[in-house]
Amino acid sequence: MTADSVRSWKIGSLQLSNPLLLAPLSGISDLPFRLLAKEQGCALVCTEMVSAEGLMRNRKKSEKLLQTCPEERPLAVQIFGARPETMADAARIVEEVGADVLDINMGCPARKVVKGGSGAALLMDLKRAKKIIQSVRKAVSLPLTVKVRSGWDEKNQNVLEVSKMAEDCGVNALTVHGRTRNQGYGVKADWRIIARTKEYLHIPVIGNGDLTSPQAVVAFLSETGCAGAMIGRGALGNPWIFQQALAMLRGETFHIPSLSDKEVIILRHLNMVVERYGETQGLKEFRKHIIWYTRGLRDNAYFRSRLPHWKTVSEVSGQIREYFQKMNHLLLFS
Repeated sequence: MTADSVRSWKIGSLQLSNPLLLAPLSGISDLPFRLLAKEQGCALVCTEMVSAEGLMRNRKKSEKLLQTCPEERPLAVQIFGARPETMADAARIVEEVGADVLDINMGCPARKVVKGGSGAALLMDLKRAKKIIQSVRKAVSLPLTVKVRSGWDEKNQNVLEVSKMAEDCGVNALTVHGRTRNQGYGVKADWRIIARTKEYLHIPVIGNGDLTSPQAVVAFLSETGCAGAMIGRGALGNPWIFQQALAMLRGETFHIPSLSDKEVIILRHLNMVVERYGETQGLKEFRKHIIWYTRGLRDNAYFRSRLPHWKTVSEVSGQIREYFQKMNHLLLFS
């Protein structure tokens, strides 16, 4: 790859510095997580998906998910719902709070989301999907994107029809996850259907699925020609994936984080989470992140098994420091 592979591009009027985006991860893509991704070079971060109905019923509670800061901008906010008028009202709120991009979720496979007629259920109800997109497009002027899957199941892979409908309704970019709703996350993502969608549309196409390493990100962009690569699970416990992929796109050797690098980021992430949620809730929220950060490290099973027993920030911080001191010692004398 060459330096030209890290070119700027646009979603509507929004200029992005590179092709890397952070996926909206439910229960994960909060402000601390997004800030870490942004610091590592991610061009556009996204909130976890926000219920349009919830935003209208309890705006104060739902707006906590929309809280941002200048350091993470630009910011995309993803909403989901089944009623066009409610989605339009929620979109107006998102625009009021200052989001840079609004995304409509039409791909979430979760049963409770699909049962309510939103998320991936809209792939089987294009009449409703069209009304939602049209209502939202009419309600706001900020750049609008839609995230879809390749279809409901293998017999109903209608992503080309859905994406063309979205483009005709004024959507500025489309994100395609290369699996059907029924496939969940259990099979390899089909990058070919994403590439076909890219060739079918005039608006930028962003791909998602199996972008779990910098090598995979570079391969995806090369094979599909997509404008953007949306990284989700590949960023769990690994915010470095963004700067690593950017280095590869520039033809440079990327940095592999040392144990000390990981320790510093883990402790910083911990403090950011506790500052946001308070000590008790923050420690509960952070347990999953410690598990991801220590994935593949020696003696991590015992360390992780002790997590529920640590009740204070100072205790958790001390245990993290002690664990990495032990890992560095083992590395030094191995």
